[in-house]
Formats: sequence, structure tokens, C-alpha cells
Amino acid sequence: MTKFKGNRSMMNRIGTFAALITMLVFAGGVNAETTIAGGMSAGDGDPKAGKSKSELCQGCHGADGMSIDPTSFPNLAGQYAGYIFKQVQDFQLGNRQDDTMSAMAATVTDRQDLKDISAYFATRKQMKGKPTGSKVAKAGAKLYDGGNKKLGTYGACVRCHGKNGKGKGKANALFPIIGGQQKAYIKKQLNDFKSGKRANDPAGMMAMVAKGLTDKEIEAVADYVSGL
Repeated sequence: MTKFKGNRSMMNRIGTFAALITMLVFAGGVNAETTIAGGMSAGDGDPKAGKSKSELCQGCHGADGMSIDPTSFPNLAGQYAGYIFKQVQDFQLGNRQDDTMSAMAATVTDRQDLKDISAYFATRKQMKGKPTGSKVAKAGAKLYDGGNKKLGTYGACVRCHGKNGKGKGKANALFPIIGGQQKAYIKKQLNDFKSGKRANDPAGMMAMVAKGLTDKEIEAVADYVSGL
């Protein structure tokens, strides 16, 4: 039996949340997406229709889903449609805050349009980073796969985001692809979860994990993940 180390109370809470979410996913509480071209999960949207509907989005996220500004906008290339759909809805509902995205999300008033836009980005060639090979990235790899002393292995990113940050398939509306994502964006999201500025994660799981990371560990994880 694997021996988990770390803060016992925090590990138990993270483990409980992870188990509940897994039950929801595999019991049908979270809709599975339809897998299409390139193995990407596009939901029931139409990627062809989504190309023209996403022209405004492409101004920041790129025509191929690769951000035009790595310091400001995340990559969407190959991201799960279910996750994109949920995030835009969260911006619309005020469950997630960002001046630019809240305004942009408000322009997509038709549910099918949002499905099509999500499908378009989901079917782009999946984002892929360039490993730095730095000591910082190597430290990040250990955290990603094994967690830290405070969180234990329950806090390991791989548990929800999968090997190489490529997500967990059926749970795609909850656990995004993060491998190859912009480093600055990953850092910002972890810090926002840590501070409470962002709070639209399932069962508060990301907030709990982020609060268990030091600034140096956040830097390391971001450096590693962005290179996957």
C-alpha cells in the first residue's frame, strides 16, 4: 500500500473531493464529450461553424488557438470543449472574473454558438511546449508527479491533469489540459486560486492545492508544465 505523506487533514479533504468528482464523472453526472478528429474532445459543437464564430476570440487566442501574447492570454489549442464552454459560462455568470474575458463572454449570447466556438478550438492541433531542462523545471516535475511535504501525493497535479498535463478524458469539463500552456498564465491562475481571486474550481480543490504551494513551488510547476 502506498504511504501518503503530508498534512493529513488537507490530504483527506483533497482525497474526498477527488473521489466525489470521480464518482460524478463516471456516474454520468458530467457529460462525456464526443471524440473527433485528432482525438480531441469537441462535444456536440460544430468546429466548422465555430471557425467564423470565433473570429473575435482569435484576436487574442490566435487563429490556431495559440496565444498571440504569452503574458496575457492562454492557449486554447486542443483544449477540451467542455472546459472552454464551462469557463466562458463562468465568466458570463460572474463566477470567474476578468475585465477582458467578462466583456468578451457577454457577446456570446447563443448556447450553440458557444458550443461551436469551443469545438473549433478543441480541434486545433494540441498545444505543446518546449522543455527548458532547467533546475527549476526539474523541481516542478517532482511536484507535478509527487506533490510536496504539505500536500502529500494527494496534491500531485498528475492526479487530475494526467500524464504530461494532457487531461483526464471523461472529466474534461473539470480538469483541463495544461501541458504546453503559457507559463505566465499558469502562474497567474495558481496565484489567483491561492489568493481566492479565482474560485470556480470544482469543490474548491484547486484553491486547496494552490494554498499548499510556496511562491517558489508555483514558479517551478509553471516552468515545468509550460514545457510539456
